[in-house]
Amino acid sequence: MPKRKKQRNGNFSIVIILAIITFVVTYCTRKFTTDKGKEVPATSREKQPPAAGKNSKSDLFKENFETSSPVKENYNTATITLRSGNWTLKDAVVGRKAEDHKQGKQALRIRGGGSATMDFDINVKGTVTVTLKHAAYGTDAGGDWELWYSVNKGQRFTRAGSAVKTTARELRTSTFTISTEKTLRLQIRNADKENGRLNFDELKVVRSSETPKDNTPVTPADAVAGDDDNLLLGNPSDATAALVSPNNYLMDKGFYKLSYNRDRGTPNWVSWHVSSKDLGSMSRSNDFRPDVDVPDNWYQVSQTSYIGSGFDRGHNCPSGDRTFSRAANDATFLMTNMIPQAPNHNQHLWSGLENYTRDLVKAGNEVYVIMGSYGVGGYGEKGLKKKIDRNNITVPDHIWKVIVVIPEGNNDLKRINKHTRIIAVNTPNKNDVSTKWSAYLTSIEEIEQATNLKLLSRVPAEVRQELVKKIDTGN
Repeated sequence: MPKRKKQRNGNFSIVIILAIITFVVTYCTRKFTTDKGKEVPATSREKQPPAAGKNSKSDLFKENFETSSPVKENYNTATITLRSGNWTLKDAVVGRKAEDHKQGKQALRIRGGGSATMDFDINVKGTVTVTLKHAAYGTDAGGDWELWYSVNKGQRFTRAGSAVKTTARELRTSTFTISTEKTLRLQIRNADKENGRLNFDELKVVRSSETPKDNTPVTPADAVAGDDDNLLLGNPSDATAALVSPNNYLMDKGFYKLSYNRDRGTPNWVSWHVSSKDLGSMSRSNDFRPDVDVPDNWYQVSQTSYIGSGFDRGHNCPSGDRTFSRAANDATFLMTNMIPQAPNHNQHLWSGLENYTRDLVKAGNEVYVIMGSYGVGGYGEKGLKKKIDRNNITVPDHIWKVIVVIPEGNNDLKRINKHTRIIAVNTPNKNDVSTKWSAYLTSIEEIEQATNLKLLSRVPAEVRQELVKKIDTGN
C-alpha cells in the first residue's frame, strides 16, 4: 500500500510540471504574435518607428507642429503651446488647409516678415545638425527664409548659415550646423516681405555625427555649406567653437564667420560672401557694441576700448557689404569684427578697396572675401603702439585681404578655375600708407607664409596651386 501511494504522488507531480510547461509555451507564443496571429521578427519589433511627435533615440529635439493649444489660425502675434513647449508666432499660424504643404495634418505657415520663436532652450553642448522642411504655401511664389539661433537664452540671435530660397511646392529639407556650449534656442524667419507665405514642418536637432535621413529631396542650394556660404572656400585655420582653442575660436555671426583670438582681443581672420542681394539701402547703424557670444571669463572688448588710442575701430566685414537689412548691418558693428586700424589706412586705402569690391558686385559679379591681420605694433595718430585698452588688445602691424571674383551664378565652388580673378593685398598698419590699395598687391602664397594659414582649402588642389601664385594688376 505505501508503494502505490508514492507512485500516485509521482504521477501527480508529472501532471503539474506538464501543465506549467504548456502555460509557458502558450504565453510566449502569444507574446510575440501580432493581432492577426503572425509572428513579428525581433529585428522588426526593435525598428518600429516612434509614435508621432516623439523623439527617436538619435533626436535631441523634434517639433512637427501637429498640435497646438489653443489652435492659432490668425496672424496676430501670440504665444502657443506645441508639444515641445511654448512658441511665439508673429505673422504666423499653424496651418491645416489643403494649400498647406505638410507631413501630417498641420504645418507652420509664416507670411513675409513673420517669425516663429522658441520661448525655451534645448540643453545641448557641442556641434549639432538642425534640419527643417520647407515649401512655398499653396501657389505663392515663395521667397527667402532664415534660421536664427541663440546660445544665451534669447538675449541675442545669430543667423545660421545663409538665407534659403524656397520656391518648391513640395517639402524640401535644409540642413544647418550650429555649435553651442550650453543651450540652444531657435527662430524661423520669413525674410521675404513681398513674395508671400512659406510652410515649415518637422524641425529636428541631432548631434552632427547623426544627421537624420529621410526620403525628402535635399536641393544643393539648400545646403549650409553650399553657394554663398561664408566659409564656402574653406576654414583657413581649422578654427572650432571649442573653449580649448581660445586663440582660434570659431564664431558664426550669421552674416560672416570668424576665428577669434582671445589673447589678442581681435579676430585672426573674418570670411564672408557678397552678392547683389547683400547690397541695399539700409543706413549705417554705428551700433558698436560688445559681442555677447564671447565666452564667459574672457576679456570683453567694448565700444569704448579704442577711445584715445589713436586707432579706428576698423571693420573686417564692412558695414557697406551688409546693407540689405538692419540686422545684417548691425551685425558688422560687433567688436569681435574689429581691429585697431590706423585712421588713414582705414578711411582711405581700405575704404577704397571696399568700394572697389562692391563695384565689382554691382557689375554682375559675386565675391568671396577673407580678411585678417597679424604681427604686433602699428602706427596710428599717436605713433607706434603694440597694445591698447590696458594691454588687452594687440595692435597688428599688417592687415591683409583676399578677394575671389566670379560672375554671379550657381555652383560657385565648381565655377572657380585657374582663370578666376584673385585680388590679394598685404598692407602695413600705418597712418602714412599710400591711398592706393594697388600699391600693396601680393599673392595668396605670400600671405600664407606670413600667417601660417591655408586659404582656399576647399578649392580643388590643381586649381588652388595656380590661384595662390597669382598677383592681380589692380585694374
